[in-house]
Formats: sequence, C-alpha cells, structure tokens
Amino acid sequence: MKNDPVNNPPHYNRKNIEAVCAIEASMDEEEFRGYLKGNTLKYIWRYKYKDSPVEDLEKAQYYLNLLIKKAKEHYGSTSESS
Repeated sequence: MKNDPVNNPPHYNRKNIEAVCAIEASMDEEEFRGYLKGNTLKYIWRYKYKDSPVEDLEKAQYYLNLLIKKAKEHYGSTSESS
C-alpha cells in the first residue's frame, strides 16, 4: 500500500483502527462535526507556515470533505450534483 500522509497516515492507524474513527466513536454527531470543522480551520490557518503547505491544504480538504459528508447525512443533501 502506498504511503498517503493526507488520507491515511500510518501513524494514525493502530490495530486497524483509524484515529479519526476512534474520535468519531467517542463523540455525538454534533461534536464530531465540530471536530471536523476545527481541523479544517487548523490546517487552513497554518498552511503557509509549514514546510509542505500544499499537504496541509490537502489535509484541510480531507476534513472538509468528511464534514460535508457528515452534514449531508445529518441535514440531507440540497445539492443537485451530489
């Protein structure tokens, strides 16, 4: 399997459990959406100060995409293209 530091960083996966999945299991839906929003903002806020700014933007995109998915599940999809 190819190393993917954005979508599947190996240091966030122990015993076949992704850290984000463990975090989600520890929270209710609203808390988890807040966590995803916070991580999105964190990566956008600091990207230009990092050695790999594009990677941080990709991480922000990962969390934003997951937030959109969870919001659609909660609120329903209002987009025709989704």
